[in-house]
Amino acid sequence: MATDQAALLEAARRHLYPNYRQPPFVLSHGRGLHVWDLEGRRYLDLCAGIAVSTLGHGHPRLTRAIAEQAGKLIHVSNYFFNEPNLRLAEALCRLSGFERVFFCNSGTEAIEAMLKLARRHFFDRGERERHQVVAFENSFHGRTLGALAVTGQAKYRDGFGPLSGVRHAPFGDAAAVERAMTPDVAAILVEPIQGEGGVTPAPPGFIPALREIADRHGALLLADEIQSGVGRTGRFFAFEHEGVRADATALAKGLGGGVPIGALLCREMLSGALPPGSHGSTFGGNPLASAAALAVLEVLESEGLMERAARLGRHLAARLAALAETHERHVATARGVGLLQVVVLRDHVDARGLLERLREGGVLLTLAGGQGLRFSPPLVVEQADLDEGVDRLDALLKGL
Repeated sequence: MATDQAALLEAARRHLYPNYRQPPFVLSHGRGLHVWDLEGRRYLDLCAGIAVSTLGHGHPRLTRAIAEQAGKLIHVSNYFFNEPNLRLAEALCRLSGFERVFFCNSGTEAIEAMLKLARRHFFDRGERERHQVVAFENSFHGRTLGALAVTGQAKYRDGFGPLSGVRHAPFGDAAAVERAMTPDVAAILVEPIQGEGGVTPAPPGFIPALREIADRHGALLLADEIQSGVGRTGRFFAFEHEGVRADATALAKGLGGGVPIGALLCREMLSGALPPGSHGSTFGGNPLASAAALAVLEVLESEGLMERAARLGRHLAARLAALAETHERHVATARGVGLLQVVVLRDHVDARGLLERLREGGVLLTLAGGQGLRFSPPLVVEQADLDEGVDRLDALLKGL
């Protein structure tokens, strides 16, 4: 069996399905904000596995919770209750303000559950014509067929056949949403911050306008907080910045700190929409993932990570705004909320090439929206870590 980096990269070339474009190194371990490859090179991780590793790498409370639970009970299925899952459900409802939670394994699964919830809710009320969803251009909600249907980017949808039941409106255009609200619309689905679309926050007043439109037409307002939730923007949910409450919300990514878990949260009025037998998940809410997520939420509160995300997010935003001003020939803009920020490069800049040069210099970021360099660090990041990443980017831009 291959153990050195070169041999493992050859094994990847021969055996992995080639639908990703990983750089030629193999990560082996991490600690805090840093990860190491098999040749001993260290990288500053400012992407956190696409906003997943909330507590960084090797956080003692998370690793202890996982190890202890693995020694007790890993899986029992949803034919039976398990203690960590019930404690997690209670904590999530307290933090979120929702009354009910359904557990699954990923953000895509949470979106699928939320779409089924919306359709079945109106079906059971006898409003069987209500099955359409209004979603938004440039959105991203996942890669299964239902989630793909509501995703508003052709590059993800092309080649997968007709995807029906959805109307896409321009993001931020409340008047266009109003025009789309025919009697067959069951729900409006929105990301408060379009993550994969380029870390684009909704314009001020847009989310409250969607709430008003949904209420007036008797439709549901569904929020995708998969990338923006669990405190990343300085609030538990990004839509809280506008004082809005959705009818249902999808969570995943940062909830488990790296252990796969997803959740659909909803108001009590929707608790009967998916009766026994109508939806389920073999691994959803398993004891191991639940214990991990519970540890993440406990650290989130006890270490004040939401307040930290707000404070360090303001610092990062100021640094990136100054960077954009200094390098206006190469940078179109900088934007974001909390610890979800992006530097958008102008079209003449090779964004993927610049990302590669950052990696070679020991800093890990990700692309968002084609030309955006996305900062989504662990919420335990220090100001010095953010400054190091911005300084490395600044140096590279000076050399263009």
